[in-house]
Amino acid sequence: MQVKVGNSILELVRGDITEQDTEAIVNASNRQLILGGGVAGAIRTKGGPQIQKECNRIGETFVGGAVKTTAGNLKAKYVIHAVGPRMGEGDEDNKLANATLNSLKLTEYDEIKSISFPAISTGIFGFPIRRCAEIMLSTVINYLKGKTSLEKVVFCLFTEADYRVFEEQLKREIGNEGNASQ
Repeated sequence: MQVKVGNSILELVRGDITEQDTEAIVNASNRQLILGGGVAGAIRTKGGPQIQKECNRIGETFVGGAVKTTAGNLKAKYVIHAVGPRMGEGDEDNKLANATLNSLKLTEYDEIKSISFPAISTGIFGFPIRRCAEIMLSTVINYLKGKTSLEKVVFCLFTEADYRVFEEQLKREIGNEGNASQ
């Protein structure tokens, strides 16, 4: 599913984020920037050790924060490591919105034109997928309505079930504007 927001395209796809052709991909990271399992593990495996070495040099960031490294052997040029909240730690909705927004802001420094997001915090961090879709989509849509160099934002969902949740939420967000295309 694809919609136009401002001067940008917002697209939902099902697949492996490490295979996306966008300039940047987002890693659902932990504060210590250690590439463990899930999305981070796939990025580590396919991207090679250079990404973890750069993360080690950075050290860590705060929950809701984001940092950028190169992408090693991946198709993307950059990996943006966004630290989403663990369910139960408090203020989770704001922390997820901030992780999303801070990732978007990092694209502006290098005039990155395209970025792919996973469903941040919905794996081992236990964040509910519906709440994730609501927060991340509304944050991205609001951002794209402003001044940005981003031309395309992709949400790359690994499972069909997650894709459907994001698709339903995106349809609610855009309402009956009639600008969605499959």
